[in-house]
Amino acid sequence: MKILDLTLTISNKIPTFPGSPQPNFIPWEKIKDGGYNLELLFLSSHTGTHLDAPYHFLEKGSKIHEISLKKLVSNAVLIKSRKKRNETITKTDIQKFEKKHGKIESFSSVVFWTGWQRNLQKDNYFTKNPGLSVSAANYLASKKIGLVGIDSPSIDLGTDFKFPVHQIFAKKGMLIVENLANLEKIKSPKFHLVVLPLKLKGATGSPVRAIAFVD
Repeated sequence: MKILDLTLTISNKIPTFPGSPQPNFIPWEKIKDGGYNLELLFLSSHTGTHLDAPYHFLEKGSKIHEISLKKLVSNAVLIKSRKKRNETITKTDIQKFEKKHGKIESFSSVVFWTGWQRNLQKDNYFTKNPGLSVSAANYLASKKIGLVGIDSPSIDLGTDFKFPVHQIFAKKGMLIVENLANLEKIKSPKFHLVVLPLKLKGATGSPVRAIAFVD
């Protein structure tokens, strides 16, 4: 069994979604003064590799602190489908995976590698990213998938500001993890996924430590 870290490192230089603040770690205490080091964290709850709760797009949706641990520790499949800017992951892409590797089980997690994270430091990372098509989102929702993850900054296309995929998943109580890292290191189509957000009461999202357990 091998453990892989699927998490971006958060720093004051990490790229952030347009309109979100740049993270800042504010020194608060020093060993020379109070006997210990301490910092304050200033950042959006959707910074770096992060989890979207349904409440992010649904007023009556579950908030971060209400999410069941059963959804955060799961069997997962990795669908590798390289995509260019503004290109969608389609229902056909998912069905091709199932034809080769078997049907995706209900309540499992589905993770997409698109290769887009190579553009993390480019200006178009947040504005031209690939994402799921509406038909692909509805297909996953019909299979009662618990969590969907991706290596891009949004599960929706960067050009679609109506966020239809977020809306579909929120209404079904499905979780979203964005900005997953190191997915190319997973060689098997099936693995065990652990995604641990901070238990922030009432929050729409949280940075996570995402981990893959692979054979």
